[in-house]
Amino acid sequence: MVSYIEKIHAREILDSRGNPTVEVDLKTDKGILGRASVPSGASTGKYEANELRDSDRSRYIGKGVQKAVANVNNILSDSLRGLEVTNQSEVDQQMIELDGSENKSQLGANAILGVSMACAHAAASTLNQFLFQYLSVKDNIKLPIPMMNIINGGSHADNSVDIQEFMIVPVGASSFSDSLRMGTEIFQNLKIILQTKNLTTAVGDEGGFAPDLKSNTEAIEVILQAIEKTRLIPGEDVCIALDVAASELYINNLYNLYSEDRQLDSEGMVEYLGDLIKKYPIISIEDGLHEDHWGGWSFFTKKYGSKIQIVGDDLTVTNIQRLNQAIEQKSMNAILIKLNQIGTVTETIEAVSKARDAEFGAIISHRSGETEDTTIADLSVAMGMGQIKTGSLSRTDRVCKYNQLLRIEEFLGNDSKFSDMDVFPFHK
Repeated sequence: MVSYIEKIHAREILDSRGNPTVEVDLKTDKGILGRASVPSGASTGKYEANELRDSDRSRYIGKGVQKAVANVNNILSDSLRGLEVTNQSEVDQQMIELDGSENKSQLGANAILGVSMACAHAAASTLNQFLFQYLSVKDNIKLPIPMMNIINGGSHADNSVDIQEFMIVPVGASSFSDSLRMGTEIFQNLKIILQTKNLTTAVGDEGGFAPDLKSNTEAIEVILQAIEKTRLIPGEDVCIALDVAASELYINNLYNLYSEDRQLDSEGMVEYLGDLIKKYPIISIEDGLHEDHWGGWSFFTKKYGSKIQIVGDDLTVTNIQRLNQAIEQKSMNAILIKLNQIGTVTETIEAVSKARDAEFGAIISHRSGETEDTTIADLSVAMGMGQIKTGSLSRTDRVCKYNQLLRIEEFLGNDSKFSDMDVFPFHK
C-alpha cells in the first residue's frame, strides 16, 4: 500500500531524568500514525550531532526543546508533506539537506531524528509489520545478547566510582529470554549482597545500583559475587563489560581515577585496563581512552584486540567518517551505535553496514536519558547486530526495551535466532 506523509507534529515531553525531549507524531494520508521520542546523553562525545536546546534559563533550567519542536512543526512538516512514507532514505536525505550543517545544528538532531524514527514506525504500520520486519534484511534477523549495566558510576551516578558502567553479559544463555532471566537474577542477588554490606541500593541514571565503593575493582568483585550467588560461572556463563567513558576522566592531560587516587597518561591507562583484563573475565571495554587519542586507541587495540572487544563510542559517535578513520588506523574492533549521535535512521543503518563490512562488532545502545520508545530493540534485531546496551533491570525506560525483545522473540517462535560468541570480533 502506497501511503504519503500528511502531517508531522512534535511536542515537548520529559525523558527519564526529568529533562525535556522531543516526541514526534507522523500521520499519513491513510490515517496511519507513527510516533517516536528522542533520547539524550549525559556523557556525550564532542563530535556528536547537535542536540538543539533552548538555553532559556527561565524554563527547565535552559534545557527546553521548544526550538526543536518548532522546527518540526513549522519547517519539516511542510517540507516533507507528500513524500512516500516508506521511502526512508528520501525523507532522511531531504531533512539533512534542509538543515545544511555538518552536525545538524540548524534544525537540531533531536528534531530530525524524531521525524526519522516516526517515519519508520509509520511505514511499518502501513505495511502491517513489526518495525524490525520493516527494517530487516531477512538473513540478518537475530536476537541480541544484552549488556546489562548493573552498577552505575561516573556521570551516571552520584557516587565515588570512576568507571561509568559495569555490565554483565550472559554469553552462556540459550535464548534472549534465558539471558534476561540470568541477568535479572544476578541483579537481584547483587541487591542482596549490597544490602548485607550496608551499601545503598539506590539506582543511577541507567537503573543500575550506585553504591559508594572503595575502588573500581571492588565494583567488579561484588558483581562476581552476585554471579556466583546466582550459581553461574564467571567467564563461562556470564562475562563482564566496562564502559570507562575515559574522556570524562581526562583532566589536565591525565586520566584521573579519583576513587583510587591515581593519575595516568595514555600508556598508564592502557596498562591499568590491561591489568583488569588479565585479572577478571572481561569481554568488552568501551571508551577506554580519550576521544582524540587515536594513537592510544591503536596501541590498545593492537595489544588486546585479539583477547576482548574494544568498543568506540565517543571516538566514532556513529559517524561514517570517524568510523572510516578507526578502520584505517585499527583503533578498535567494535562500534557503539546510537541513533541520536548521527541523527537519522538511514545514517545509522549505513554505519552498521560499514562496521559489518569491516568485520567489526556492532552494539546498539540507549542513552542515559531515555523514554518509553523501543526503536533500538527492533533495530538491533533487524540488523542482526547481536548485542544491545539498554541499561539495568529496573526503571521502565530500560525494561521496556527488554520487554519489546521478548515480544519479538515470541513472535518469531521457532524462527527465532539468538546471538552467540561469534558476534564478538575477537572470537571470529
